Amino acid sequence: MRNLQLTAKGSSVAMDTREEERLLGSYDEENFEQISGNFRRIQVSVTGMTCAACSNSVESALMSINGVVKASVALLQNRADVTFDPALVKDEDITNAIENAGFDAEILSEPRTSCTKPDGTLVGQFTIGGMTCAACVNSVEGILRALPGVKKAVVALATSFGEVEYDPIAISKEGIVSAIEDAGFEASFIQSTGQDKAVLGVNGVSSAMDLQLLEGILCNLKGVRQFHFERTSKELEVHFDPAFLNSRSLIDEIERGSYGKFKLLVKNPYTRMVSKDLEESSKMFRLFTACLFLSVPVIFMRVVCPHIPFIYSLLIRRCGPFQMGDWLKWALVTIVQFVIGKRFYVAASRALRNGSTNMDVLVALGTSASYFYSVYALLYGAITGFWSPTYFETSAMLITFVLFGKYLESLAKGKTSDAIKKLVELAPATAVLLVKDKGGKILGEREIDALLIQPGDILKVLPGAKIPADGLVVWGSSYVNESMVTGESDPVLKEVISSVIGGTINLHGSLHIQANKVGSNTVLSQIISLVETAQMSKAPIQKFADFIASIFVPVVVTLALLTLLGWYLAGFLGSYPKEWLPENSNYFIFSLMFAISVVVIACPCALGLATPTAVMVATGIGANNGVLIKGGDALERAQKVNYVVFDKTGTLTQGRATVTTAKVFSGKDRSEFLKLVASAEASSEHPLAKAILEYACHFHFFDEGSTMKDVQNHVLKSKFSGWLLGVSDFSALPGRGIQCFIDGKHVLIGNRKLMTENQVTISSDVENFIVGLEESAETGILVAYDNELIGVLGVADPLKREAAVVIEGLVKMGVNPVMVTGDNWRTALAVAKEVGIRDVRAEVMPAGKADVIRSYQKGRNVVAMVGDGINDSPALAAADVGMAIGAGTDIAIEAADYVLMRNNLEDVITAIDLSRKTFARIRLNYVFAMAYNVIAIPVAAGVLFPWLKVKLPPWVSGACMALSSVSVVCSSLLLRRYKKPRLTTILEITVD
Repeated sequence: MRNLQLTAKGSSVAMDTREEERLLGSYDEENFEQISGNFRRIQVSVTGMTCAACSNSVESALMSINGVVKASVALLQNRADVTFDPALVKDEDITNAIENAGFDAEILSEPRTSCTKPDGTLVGQFTIGGMTCAACVNSVEGILRALPGVKKAVVALATSFGEVEYDPIAISKEGIVSAIEDAGFEASFIQSTGQDKAVLGVNGVSSAMDLQLLEGILCNLKGVRQFHFERTSKELEVHFDPAFLNSRSLIDEIERGSYGKFKLLVKNPYTRMVSKDLEESSKMFRLFTACLFLSVPVIFMRVVCPHIPFIYSLLIRRCGPFQMGDWLKWALVTIVQFVIGKRFYVAASRALRNGSTNMDVLVALGTSASYFYSVYALLYGAITGFWSPTYFETSAMLITFVLFGKYLESLAKGKTSDAIKKLVELAPATAVLLVKDKGGKILGEREIDALLIQPGDILKVLPGAKIPADGLVVWGSSYVNESMVTGESDPVLKEVISSVIGGTINLHGSLHIQANKVGSNTVLSQIISLVETAQMSKAPIQKFADFIASIFVPVVVTLALLTLLGWYLAGFLGSYPKEWLPENSNYFIFSLMFAISVVVIACPCALGLATPTAVMVATGIGANNGVLIKGGDALERAQKVNYVVFDKTGTLTQGRATVTTAKVFSGKDRSEFLKLVASAEASSEHPLAKAILEYACHFHFFDEGSTMKDVQNHVLKSKFSGWLLGVSDFSALPGRGIQCFIDGKHVLIGNRKLMTENQVTISSDVENFIVGLEESAETGILVAYDNELIGVLGVADPLKREAAVVIEGLVKMGVNPVMVTGDNWRTALAVAKEVGIRDVRAEVMPAGKADVIRSYQKGRNVVAMVGDGINDSPALAAADVGMAIGAGTDIAIEAADYVLMRNNLEDVITAIDLSRKTFARIRLNYVFAMAYNVIAIPVAAGVLFPWLKVKLPPWVSGACMALSSVSVVCSSLLLRRYKKPRLTTILEITVD
């Protein structure tokens, strides 16, 4: 009864149906295009496969057939998908090849050959244990990508985390977990984009009767597909149909069905991940301390005891065929080798089973050579009386040093994921739900878990409490501290219809908010997702390191064998004197010690840690400073940036346009002119239109002493207040303005180009007035009514106060600033002159900004684009590095590589400077990772021994190997001391 697997009635039929539909969908579009030509594709049922090695054997047998162009074998489904040329291969050739490999085969009915993309792929997140180096990562990724239905798989060594995009029709989450476990690694599912699973903590289950009650409730609950209860952890995993249930209704039904006996709590997936990190660190510490406790006596007997006569006399006392010291060493090291060191044998076996090699192979090889030779030396001495030296301490100390390195790595994982932990801690635990009747009347309050909030819920937020979800204020007024999300220190006033962000703190008054984004759609969840994605990504330099690590182990083993043969043959041929041999040794043992040292010292573990640990720290630092980095590749490109292109409106300027003047050039009254303009602009969503509407509304209703709050309230109601004129045939003209009809007359509001296109004459007086506005960095908006120009509005968008200093700072850093805008040349040049930008592109349509980016990318230039993330998406995507600034709540901007949460240009400098510092650290990490190998391998191989008599004992080689990993991890952790660059330092300004 410890683990109870429960499945709801009727679910097995659906599951079987889905299982039958799971075809091997690992072909990409190119493969399908080939199939549609002269090739044929069939599926074969293969029985008798038990592990990944079996599937590899079948696949190899199929690929060896002349005419087979593609073969994919799915171990989980016991099927093979084969594409072949029917002119060269027959169906029976395929079945014969599989049967000759030792398995049974049967051709299945003809599959569908149309190339149709699945309607909905899911992105699942998994924890993967047992990975030790880059070779393990490559092995897991290869296994996952070979699964049917898996479109993409990325695995991160530093976080022991994997992200898989898959087709749920072709393969299930359980199938992915099983594939990883079949390869010898540990795996568990965390969450996916599909809202069909809940992991709940259950209190109140203490007996078999309670389990039966729980089973009865779930089996009779409509929408439950499958469930599993883990009694030790009190966790209930439920798969359900979101058309019938959600997490909150599921909990309510279970608690109601148990009459309050069971109390359920939603398990936060991120909290579970953090706890797994702590468990891994604790486990490695226990292994290391146990190994150290057993290894120290062995070293003590070898190094110290010979100088203590009394103790040494006890150790050399004969006890049966061996001395007492030999018995003790053998007993202690056997525990270290096969109990504590079992993990290395398991990991090495699964690596070899999958046709790959990694650090565990080297450790198992080196320690086994030392241990089994020592056992052989004892037995040989007992039989022949010729006693050779033993090397038990080599095996013990090697495992000790490796575990020490692993323990430090696990600590580093915890340190580098501090940013995610802090973000998780921001999320509120509970929320106060206002329960209403169908008429909207509040019936009472109910406290619920914040993870159970649904869109549309009305939530009460008391002063000092965290806002539980993203939404809109529907009642109340208060100031909210949003610094933990946006980085802005000043509290923000929130009133009715104001948007709020989950995780921020309500400071003063009570608020009622309506939740509109919950779960993975909230700002906080998206920030966490961005940080995770960045830590999962691989920079190009890391991919190269992974490739080197994948071929490094075979090269090292070959080098070790050459070292063994070289020294042994040299001794056998008399190339060096016997005096070089240790006491009671021989040429083989003398050579073997050099070979073991080479195997151990050359472990590529540090090579695989050099980039991911630094990227993890950098993304965490960026998140803490309001700079969200989307990946290691973005970091690598950003550190090479030499051109930064700024959008003007909302980026260099504050994005809060205000009307500074309104001049009428016709006989119309000023009030009538503004009423006409406001009526036309009321249908537009452009920021300038809102500024004009606010100005006209203020002029129409209020005197100079009216408050902005009153103005905004009337602006919101202006369309229904009756004072605006009727508008028809409204249309927005990008890059020019708007047009509509009022009282049957054609109205045009926009720039010179719009007037010229519609044959509206611009008099010299109007032109001179507009030129004066543009030379003052203001934008002139022309208004024509019935093809006659009747007035001009002057609109100003103030510059951000830090704009000029940031531009100067970029120039000092060797970066060339560029400004691009759709505004006219006079206004653009005036703004550029004020901020210090010499390179300007004006009158550029939104779609043309991407062409401007491409024009700067010629040669070896690396171009960054800084925009507000709304109408700059094409340019952000075209740039080498896209930076969306002031994104606020709209942080999920696919086109950007960096999301600058604060509306502050100083973060552009922070982003570039952090990228440069990170890659300087990565280069240093590679020096640490490779220096030990490059310098120590020749020494370990005995190159210096003929002249200097210097050699590295295997246990010293193990210490050097561990030290290389420790050096890399500590080097990356030093990045945590990073401080944002001060502009005064960049500009070399002396501040008294």
